[in-house]
Amino acid sequence: MPKFPTQEWASEYVEKLNSNPAYKDAGKNWEGDITFVIRKDDSFDSDAYLYLDLHHGECRGFKFSMDSSVVPESEFKYVGKYSNWMRLINKEIDPIQGILTGKFKLEGSMMKIMKFTKAAKEMVSTASTVNLE
Repeated sequence: MPKFPTQEWASEYVEKLNSNPAYKDAGKNWEGDITFVIRKDDSFDSDAYLYLDLHHGECRGFKFSMDSSVVPESEFKYVGKYSNWMRLINKEIDPIQGILTGKFKLEGSMMKIMKFTKAAKEMVSTASTVNLE
């Protein structure tokens, strides 16, 4: 079982995302890339970055790194502390509520994201299916 966040977890997540028919449907009109930024906190001692190239309900590619300089720039960034990411993955926080309550920060067009809240929820739902160590 992979640890979050690691290359192994990212690979399994993308594989599950691409095989999720609910995400494929919810994201069928989405075009744009996003980087998940996991900020260090008391439970995790460094920042991590997961870049996803999303296009019409499919992740065409990804890049995981602990170094922001090797991750491509993206249209969106979804930023939060490691402990909040764990709560998100465990479905204790909704991705949109996370933004509204200040647990996460979105960099990019809020208007565009709000059109795809179902896709965002499916992305989180998929993350919760990756078994964690």
